[in-house]
Amino acid sequence: MTTKTEHIPPPSSLDDVGAAKKRFRPVRLATTVIVLLIAVQLLVFMTTNEKFEWNVVAEYLFYPTVLMGVGVTLLLTFVGMVLGSVLGTFIAAGQLSGSRTARWFCKVFVGVFRGVPPLVQLIFWFNLAYLVPRIELGLPFASPFFSLPTNQVMTPLMAAVIGLTLHEAAYMSEIIRAGIISVDRGQLDAAKAMGFTSGQAFRKVTLPQAMRVIIPPTGSQVIGLLKGTSLVSVIGMTDLLLSTQLIYNLNYKIVPLIIVSVVWYLAVVSVLTAVQRKVEDKFGQGHALTSPTRAAQKLQQAKVLEQ
Repeated sequence: MTTKTEHIPPPSSLDDVGAAKKRFRPVRLATTVIVLLIAVQLLVFMTTNEKFEWNVVAEYLFYPTVLMGVGVTLLLTFVGMVLGSVLGTFIAAGQLSGSRTARWFCKVFVGVFRGVPPLVQLIFWFNLAYLVPRIELGLPFASPFFSLPTNQVMTPLMAAVIGLTLHEAAYMSEIIRAGIISVDRGQLDAAKAMGFTSGQAFRKVTLPQAMRVIIPPTGSQVIGLLKGTSLVSVIGMTDLLLSTQLIYNLNYKIVPLIIVSVVWYLAVVSVLTAVQRKVEDKFGQGHALTSPTRAAQKLQQAKVLEQ
């Protein structure tokens, strides 16, 4: 009885990834050239056009009023994101709860505050005194033990915090809910079978895996909220945008002052993006995709070991 063997061709140098030559890609080369030409043209335009007035930009970049506006913008971003994330967590839990009433309420909340533009919400909360002249606390059908004019409570800062928080909570609830339901239910059941309580199983099994899904859109929400704080200028909050507007209303240097605000927004967004990448790498350890370069290196090492 004879055994049929397949002919195995001898190894060729073409199998060596390290010796392989890169393909000539004319489309990529043309794209690179076009992008470089556009970049050079833009750079020349920005440096030769005197109307940019870069000396004025440098003069007001660290102006005290501008720095105060940057501080207000960062404060609103931080407070709005923290409060929005906390409230959004409760809303997400309500949507995943077994109570039909809680699910209905949370879905209505998300639908309303995600559907109404944040600018409309800011204007509404700032003018709440039109509907409720006084804020009162007390028992029903009894004299209130606390009463205060609404205009004293609903300051521009309070209206901005409430409006941005509610808007952010609606989006964060959907992000958190999506992260939680992305984790296989079987893992939670397995953790409970091993003796974990529901809270321990959520903290040690569900949450770490859900964070890989939650972190990227959350970073985008932070950046979006940072840019969205510019809307508070319509209710008199002296944020970064309004601080530059107040200056160019006096000296009429509109374009240079707008560039000042653009530089600050880009600087802060760049820092936040770098932080987001670090956090993503932290929670994505062990789940990162293998790059083509790394795959080629592993293939080359395997061939060396075979030899």
